[in-house]
Amino acid sequence: MRRIVLCAALAGLAVLPGGPVLAQPAATDPIATLVGRLDLEKYKATIKGLTQFGDRRQGTDRNRAAVDWIEAQLRSYGCATERLHYTYTPAPPRPRAGRPATPPLRSVGGGRPRGVRMPTGVNDDPNRQPDPRVRALDMQPSQPGPREEVYCTKVGTTHPEEMYIVGAHMDGIGWGEAANDDGSGTALVMEVARVLSGPGVVTDRTIRFALWNNEETGLDGASAYVEQRRALQGKENPAGSTKYPEPKWLGMIQHDMMLFDHGMPKPDGTLAKEQRPEADINIEFQSAAKMGGGGEALAWAFESANERYASDYPASVSGHMTNTDSAPFQDVVPAISLRENERGTQIGSGWDPQWHQPTDLYTTYNDKDFRLGLNAAQTTLAAIAQLAGAKLAR
Repeated sequence: MRRIVLCAALAGLAVLPGGPVLAQPAATDPIATLVGRLDLEKYKATIKGLTQFGDRRQGTDRNRAAVDWIEAQLRSYGCATERLHYTYTPAPPRPRAGRPATPPLRSVGGGRPRGVRMPTGVNDDPNRQPDPRVRALDMQPSQPGPREEVYCTKVGTTHPEEMYIVGAHMDGIGWGEAANDDGSGTALVMEVARVLSGPGVVTDRTIRFALWNNEETGLDGASAYVEQRRALQGKENPAGSTKYPEPKWLGMIQHDMMLFDHGMPKPDGTLAKEQRPEADINIEFQSAAKMGGGGEALAWAFESANERYASDYPASVSGHMTNTDSAPFQDVVPAISLRENERGTQIGSGWDPQWHQPTDLYTTYNDKDFRLGLNAAQTTLAAIAQLAGAKLAR
């Protein structure tokens, strides 16, 4: 009952004492209609389009070309785009005796790993990429300096001053194509934007679709957004215009690595070649965050949407969100992350051997993998459509 009440508080759904959340019959349910407009082949095509730019490493021409391509796609959906500008200046490495100058990223607040654990890392060796085409695409090194990231906005009709942020990071590393990390999340956000920007779709509240840059350097693009936009929330500009350049944040939803849930590594370090039958979508909030309670309620609202509207894979909820672009938001607004596995206890323990590796290629994944990502898209589309009050014009 606690989960039902949490979902209802966020989604504005009616609750009967001791009973389930009330929902419209499927035949007249606009949420089901919208979810039905998602398509596996469209989702795959968007990921494939992103991989034409290789790993899209920040600070390179391929990254800038990918930002241009993403913006063009969003505009073609009818979603009004803007860009956020910031400057990235990496901190100099601080060598320590007996340790590398740049230690590998470690999970923070991600729970205690169990079972078989395999080492993870970032591939920095171009010679480990056997495909000369991909190797050539990824060859230009990153340079510090100005950065841009693109977002588009669907303005709410009755509460334009309130907003949900739906995000993913578009940059990658590892000398592959960054198809999963995070082409899969970027494509998910773009596909949800496509459906909700379609003809006849209106929402009560505003939704912003953000494609962060510089995630791989330490969440810099998402952090820049929070720094620049936080103080602007809910301010009408110009006064009396009913225009809100930065509506009040109601929730932030991040998507990072959506495709690969093949289970725990075997003792020899190998994993199953096929998606495991019990694969699921992991919805995480950070219980230690200042807005952890709101994050938990948001997570359960998404789990409820998955249970009703996702076609193949269930969702699970945990309180150990870490090392992803929702972290800069989590003390300011309820924030969650959707992904293929738990970030700290599973991905950080080697459950995805493509993570930051040359094997993160479009051709590495099959339709069972892509369908896990599609189910995450169904989950997010259903949940955000409910939360924002989506309707179909008649």
